[in-house]
Amino acid sequence: MALQSPFFNKREPDAYNQRTTSPNAAAASGAPVATTTAAAPTTPAANAPAKEGESKLTVGPNIKLKGVEITDCDTLVVEGSVEATMDSRVIQISERGSFKGSAEIDIAEIRGQFEGNLTVRQKLVIYATGKVTGKVRYGKVVIEEGGQLSGEVESGTSATSRPAVAAVRSVAG
Repeated sequence: MALQSPFFNKREPDAYNQRTTSPNAAAASGAPVATTTAAAPTTPAANAPAKEGESKLTVGPNIKLKGVEITDCDTLVVEGSVEATMDSRVIQISERGSFKGSAEIDIAEIRGQFEGNLTVRQKLVIYATGKVTGKVRYGKVVIEEGGQLSGEVESGTSATSRPAVAAVRSVAG
């Protein structure tokens, strides 16, 4: 049974089949074009299209998202400003992006600013333009030369182990 879409005057199965063709061919036929948004040209993970079934939220440039709880999001890409609490798989903060609040995630790629409580279960990457301040816990950390990390910093994320705690003012490369 084919369903008519009131917006594009196309059958829904045809619109889904257009995703396998090139965007130019789909645009020429008048069908909707599926696009992905990248955080920054230098972020390989952000340039890759989202896998089928994964959820991705992009807060674009000049967008301010405030006072929310973000859940069930596989990847959060921050190009604007976010004040929130979140539990997710991946966060990517672009050079002009900022996140303020609390986050528990698997992988963090910080090119902009993060301020608050950050728990990274696997890997925290702070690039040269990145700045992380607050209470930070991580499994592994990589800080590019010029990247900044300050506040209360703990290595290890499991509650059973007693990791070393260090008060860090600023770390660069």
